[in-house]
Amino acid sequence: MHPDEPGTKYCFFSGLDMPGTTEQKNPRTVFVNSMSDLFHARVPLDFVRQVFEVMADTPQHTYQVLTKRARRLRQVADQLVWPGNLWMGVSVETAKELPRVDDPGQVPASVRFLSCEPLLGPLDGLNLDGIHWVIAGGESGPRHRPMEEAWVTQIRDLCLDERVAFFFKQWGGHMPKAGDRTLQGRTWDQMPAFTGV
Repeated sequence: MHPDEPGTKYCFFSGLDMPGTTEQKNPRTVFVNSMSDLFHARVPLDFVRQVFEVMADTPQHTYQVLTKRARRLRQVADQLVWPGNLWMGVSVETAKELPRVDDPGQVPASVRFLSCEPLLGPLDGLNLDGIHWVIAGGESGPRHRPMEEAWVTQIRDLCLDERVAFFFKQWGGHMPKAGDRTLQGRTWDQMPAFTGV
């Protein structure tokens, strides 16, 4: 599920305090570290391993981890035991971050995704090899920067060509829900194929 879908239950955690994940029997989607980065250089590898162990111990949930530290992700990937309920994503906002795209494709996550949000420019040359899902959206907030339709349709068309699931989250604006979610007359809520653990 995605945060904007009805019925989605997201929870966020800092450290190993993952409220409700071990006790909750009903499946949930858990977005890990919304305000931090699990693969930051200052996060000890042993800590990352402990987080992965919690995920493995709660296979009823789906965990989504998003990082901007794609290089470290790739460097430590073979030192981690990857649970089948972990989706691993990398942030790509502009063409400057395109080198990040190659790294998640080399990790053994069940689902590998790109978060192109906020999308701040065209992503010419985007390579979707090894990627299962792309999320795109505009920036929100008082100083938001506008997003051009051509930037989004370029990604959507590439996803369609490569048979990669595409999710358009928002146009952005002063408030997160300021613009609607339609792109050229329809919503795009595609999700990656995932059969669970």
